[in-house]
Amino acid sequence: MMNIEEIKRLIPHRYPFLLIDRVDAFEAGKRIVATKNVTANEPFFQGHFPHYSVMPGVLIIEAMAQAAAVFGMKSMGKEHDPNNIYFFAGIDKARFKRPVVPGDTLRLEVALVRTSRGLAKFTAVAYVGDALAAEAELLCVLRPIPVREAP
Repeated sequence: MMNIEEIKRLIPHRYPFLLIDRVDAFEAGKRIVATKNVTANEPFFQGHFPHYSVMPGVLIIEAMAQAAAVFGMKSMGKEHDPNNIYFFAGIDKARFKRPVVPGDTLRLEVALVRTSRGLAKFTAVAYVGDALAAEAELLCVLRPIPVREAP
């Protein structure tokens, strides 16, 4: 089990873009299970959609990627370093099976498929209760952040 403060030590995301609330299970080198409590107060619901609030699919995928980043950083024994970031490198086979709405609890299950030359491939699924909400294959990689010159 990992609380929000522990998650924030591993990844740079912060409100309103931190999309996981806790980690319920972690097996180094294998998998992670995380939770996102979807509330009516989420800023994206103001415009998506005002007459029928639905969590954008891209944010469900982002929540899965954040869980993968927590998994990767924890598995490597690293904490967030402002000079490096765990980037999305690819998304394959993304499918959305049911809408995610305010009041839902999103259970994110991410499993490592393989790593090669610093690139990690994951399978990710998101459930609301026992119902599959979304699934995808994700590629992530830890990379240094380029130093930017002052204007």
